[in-house]
Amino acid sequence: MPHQTDIGFPVDHPTAAGHFPGNPVIPGAVLLDTALSAIAAAEGRRPGPCLLRSAKFLHPVRPGDRMQVEWQATAAGGIAFTGSVAGRPVMTASVAMESVTS
Repeated sequence: MPHQTDIGFPVDHPTAAGHFPGNPVIPGAVLLDTALSAIAAAEGRRPGPCLLRSAKFLHPVRPGDRMQVEWQATAAGGIAFTGSVAGRPVMTASVAMESVTS
C-alpha cells in the first residue's frame, strides 16, 4: 500500500531565478532530493545514501506548486515513488538503499 506526503515549493524558491529566467521550473535534482528527504521524514528516518535506479520527469514543476509524493517499498528493498501536481504525474523514480560501511 503506498504512503503519501505533500511538498510545497515556494513562489520565491531559490532555484527559480536561474532555472530558467522568464520560465521558471524546479530542477529535477531538487525534486528528487526534496522527495527523498520528505519520504525519510515521513518514515521517521534520516536521509541516507541511495542509488538512483531510474527517474523520469514528465511535466515541469513550477515555483508555487504543491507536489504530492506517493511511495512504496520495492521487492529488492528499495523505494519506488511518483510525484504529481494537481493530479497530473510530474515524475517517477526508483532508488536502491545502499548499506553504509565504516
